[in-house]
Amino acid sequence: MKKSERQDKIREMIENHDVERQEDLVRLLLSSGIHVTQATISRDIKEMQLVKVPSAAGGYRYNMPTHRQDNKEQQLADAVTNDLQSLKRSDRFLSLTMRPGHAPMAAVLIKRLNFPEVFTAIGDDTSVLVVCQSAEDAVKFEQIITSLN
Repeated sequence: MKKSERQDKIREMIENHDVERQEDLVRLLLSSGIHVTQATISRDIKEMQLVKVPSAAGGYRYNMPTHRQDNKEQQLADAVTNDLQSLKRSDRFLSLTMRPGHAPMAAVLIKRLNFPEVFTAIGDDTSVLVVCQSAEDAVKFEQIITSLN
């Protein structure tokens, strides 16, 4: 079976069943005559960018990502949570100090998300300079970044 066919079947399974664990998905696929290993499922989950969402039973189940914008927002949240070392604001500017190598992607994500408060963002190896539309917008954007952390 081709990977694309297997991933189509995985998509179908998670849409029609509450799949909480990779092992559950392996069992469902096996019952459909598709032999896979947990390692293969793990790679498919990562490639398909599946997410876990609350289930009706109170646990968490796999689901398709909602859309690319949410993915970018999650990437920015992850960057802020994992890589942000400090945040300073002055007038309409914000300076984000990041772990080495992580600032360029954070700057790109900030620009791609098209925050109305942001005029532009520039990143080097460890810093992101965010230029906001106004000083008030800088305060708002600082709150957005702080809420992600």
